[in-house]
Amino acid sequence: MSSSDTPKNAPARVLLADDHDILRQGLKMLLSLQPDIEIVGEARTGREAVELTRILQPDVVVMDITMPDMDGLEACHIIRKEQPATQILMLTMHESEEYFLEALRLGAAGYVVKRAAPTELRMAILSVSQGGAFLYPGLAKALIRGYVDNAATPSTESAEIREPARNNAPELRNLTPREIEVLKLVAGGYTNQEIADRLVISIKTVQAHRANVMEKLDLHDVTHLVRFAIRSGLISDEP
Repeated sequence: MSSSDTPKNAPARVLLADDHDILRQGLKMLLSLQPDIEIVGEARTGREAVELTRILQPDVVVMDITMPDMDGLEACHIIRKEQPATQILMLTMHESEEYFLEALRLGAAGYVVKRAAPTELRMAILSVSQGGAFLYPGLAKALIRGYVDNAATPSTESAEIREPARNNAPELRNLTPREIEVLKLVAGGYTNQEIADRLVISIKTVQAHRANVMEKLDLHDVTHLVRFAIRSGLISDEP
């Protein structure tokens, strides 16, 4: 069963990827106690994570960065290209902005450090499994700084993102008022369920609006969506 075919109330199907056996087994025991999370597989290397994702098609891969054979960042990049329905949650000891921003650039939907509380890890898994994003507290500021740095440094990617700002975000004129509401909430880190609850609409309607927004704006991941929302003034860039 692919992620897109997962029933609404089914547990989030999770693949754990970490080369430390004791830590991985501990995570498995901890998360298996959660009724809304199902551990469907384990990997010790990035390459194993890629191969198992092809077979199992989990909703979420909880991925360490430092692993043998292939690191978590490279594995994240490959998985996001091959299995776009599978979300990547980085769980790592690295708290540097460099690793954090690179993980988001490669398509990770969330980033959690290993000293986080179990409740934060569960929240992160459920958030990304529902199409949302999860940034460990304190790292959100790094995303804003990374956005500012990219805006100041000419590149193909930053030029594409800066263009709406120079033209007063004309792309927004192609969005309906409801799509703009959904865009703001997605950029704010809300899950599909939370958006549905706030706007009093169904999750399917949220998913349809979200898909329309991404297509109309030609944005392909949460990082670029957040940057667009900041540049167009839809959300604040204040830390």
